[in-house]
Amino acid sequence: MRLRELFTADVVKLDLESESKDDLLKELVSVLDLDEKSEAILFKTLKRRENLGSTGIGKGIAIPHCRSLVVNRLRLAYGRKPGGVDFKAIDGDPVRNFFLIVAPPLEVSNQYLPVLGKIAQFAKDEAVPGALLELESPEDFLALLDEKAS
Repeated sequence: MRLRELFTADVVKLDLESESKDDLLKELVSVLDLDEKSEAILFKTLKRRENLGSTGIGKGIAIPHCRSLVVNRLRLAYGRKPGGVDFKAIDGDPVRNFFLIVAPPLEVSNQYLPVLGKIAQFAKDEAVPGALLELESPEDFLALLDEKAS
């Protein structure tokens, strides 16, 4: 399965407003359009994961991810914060691009880790960080995935 097949325009937010790591995680979770209780549980789970070590992989990109019972299938979202947020990334730079991955604990399709790997591979492409900052619409994001992601 290609990454492009896992994203839709409604889970792409190019103008994240949050100024802190916690608020940004909450805002990113809200893109999934879950109920309030599920959003709170998911935020706590993601925060626990971040406390183990930042998911900021460098080059302005972070891949917050976790498994949670609040979803019944693999869910992804993409958010961009042009000004960046201190996310304690591995290179120390602010993070501008966020790929959220959430999967149920027992996932029949077993896509969680392969998708995490595909996003990391996509992010390693030299042209991708700059291209992400130039996106003007969710459709541009989907087209970039078509072009650059496997």
